[in-house]
Amino acid sequence: MTSIGRARARGVETLSLDSPATRNALSASLVAELAHALTECGKDTDVRAIVLTHTGNTFCAGADLRDPPPPEALVALLRLIVDVPKPVVARVTGHVRAGGLGLLAACDIAAASLESTFAFTEVRIGVAPAVISLPLLPRTDPRALARYYLTGERFDAAEATRTGLLTTAGGDVDDVLEPILDGLRRSAPEALAETKRLLTARVLETFDRDAADLTALSARLFASAQAREGMTAFLERRDPAWVV
Repeated sequence: MTSIGRARARGVETLSLDSPATRNALSASLVAELAHALTECGKDTDVRAIVLTHTGNTFCAGADLRDPPPPEALVALLRLIVDVPKPVVARVTGHVRAGGLGLLAACDIAAASLESTFAFTEVRIGVAPAVISLPLLPRTDPRALARYYLTGERFDAAEATRTGLLTTAGGDVDDVLEPILDGLRRSAPEALAETKRLLTARVLETFDRDAADLTALSARLFASAQAREGMTAFLERRDPAWVV
């Protein structure tokens, strides 16, 4: 059974994270399927833009702790979103946690409904938002990241927009996206691709410079004793041992 839904309307391909039972957590299989779908869209001359959305009340809960993808696979997926020669637009109508925020940051445009919530929960399970920093650090307010990276606090769509994590938010995300998608449909395909290259050049420089170090950091932290305790506590719905 596939974890990625696909639909097309007037040149816009919609890819839906479709594993609501796991809150669309980033499993090894979901990451591979999404990468495959994005690659196909990138090669398809009939696709003008890509919308990345979800089923269920969670856009993405972060890494699947029972079947996590290798850090290298997540890096490759995030880079693919940044580098695919079509605009990628995130459409969020629910909660986004941890690695899911990396997906948002990798997208060219991100829109959410006002009821959506966001949190970098990595520190609360004994790891760090290492790999997802590749698209996040170049695109998001550093003072806000310092607060939310270090505390794991939840924040709302208005705050996510203020910090640059989101492009825009509104009561009905589809109303918010309508003029954006109309603009993309009216734009020349080669011009869109070249304009995206201009916008993503510095983000890709960050991948080239830092991906190896952050991949190694992620692997080391996920193998640590604190991470084992944090993940066990999360799955057992209790506080980890370090909470005071």
